[in-house]
Amino acid sequence: MRVVVDLNRCQGYAQCAFLAPRVFELHGEEALLYTPAVPDGQRERVLQAVAACPVQAIMAGEQAGAGEL
Repeated sequence: MRVVVDLNRCQGYAQCAFLAPRVFELHGEEALLYTPAVPDGQRERVLQAVAACPVQAIMAGEQAGAGEL
């Protein structure tokens, strides 16, 4: 699975970093770093992070434009 974050939309709420810390990391106060290729075993956590994002800045799977790589 691939993941893409619209960093212009992201407001740094860090729900994603809390739910999937192996994929998302808040750097400093509001800069988000993330791994586009979701590691094995993290799919469910990433989907929870997508659902929890208050500004809907995270896309995963086919929404991310790369399908299930």
